Amino acid sequence: MSNVGIISLGHYLPKKVLTNHDLEKMVDTSDEWITIRTGIKERRIAAADEDTSHMAIKAAREAIKNADMDAQKIELIIVATASADSNFPAVACMVQRAIGATQAAAFDVNAACSGFLCALTTAKQYVQTGLYKNALVVAAEKFSKLVDWNDRSTCVLFGDGAGACLLGHVRSDRGILSEFMHAQGAYGHLLEVIAEERNPLDQTCQAIKPPYVTMNGQALFKVAVNSMFEAASVAIKKAKLKLSDIECVVPHQANDRIISGVAKKLKLPKEKFYINIEKYGNMSAASILVALYEAVENKRIRKGDHVLLVTFGAGLVAAANVVRW
Repeated sequence: MSNVGIISLGHYLPKKVLTNHDLEKMVDTSDEWITIRTGIKERRIAAADEDTSHMAIKAAREAIKNADMDAQKIELIIVATASADSNFPAVACMVQRAIGATQAAAFDVNAACSGFLCALTTAKQYVQTGLYKNALVVAAEKFSKLVDWNDRSTCVLFGDGAGACLLGHVRSDRGILSEFMHAQGAYGHLLEVIAEERNPLDQTCQAIKPPYVTMNGQALFKVAVNSMFEAASVAIKKAKLKLSDIECVVPHQANDRIISGVAKKLKLPKEKFYINIEKYGNMSAASILVALYEAVENKRIRKGDHVLLVTFGAGLVAAANVVRW
């Protein structure tokens, strides 16, 4: 089987910036409290008429443009999201229609913050086995619609955005070298979206509370660090590399303390980690793709570098990939 790699990247970020100082006016919090505990200074918030699919489409178009590819030649589209416009149709189908990829199969993957790496690994298998020649992988989230803006423990964490990448066949010394995915469903209650229960036959119910995120941050911290450490260790071993071979780590941008904990446990200098959480907060599935886009643009990742992508998400799902750029 031939090697499969990322041949182009794209991203999209909403224009509205919500700073910690803005949040001070909304809930009982402070810039100092948020910064010390999370590393976040600001995040992007999608406009009311800008849903997950709109951001996904814009990121996808940039990735296609950067690859100089005709959308008609795209054979598979996978969108990673936990905040789809609605239960159906899939965001991937909306992307397919908007970009004119009429020949492509399309479906969504929901693994919360781990969604991009799960989608990446899924798409890689389709391309590597020859079922499809290429794949467009998009990660897009409008988490602002899932946040309880009266809950200071969660509303300070999340932001909106999207990233995209095109996968195709690459040289034998390049591409996605290894992957790892693992679920620990026993920890699912630590981070979940709560929706109000209702009788589907009740025609009198008028006011339904929207679904919102709940989190046990203290308990989640230890599980997150350990699961990312395990995922990274397994992926590096499968790639037949040593930790010292990794030039850049692009982690999920959930919390700077978690990233520091992973760096310490891996015994890697934090300088090897590309971190942009201060600008965007946690964009769930989109976090790694946007960070990867920026790391390449800022030349933190260069041709031939070994890159570790590692994440954890609700479920609890952990994942990692090693890529030679």
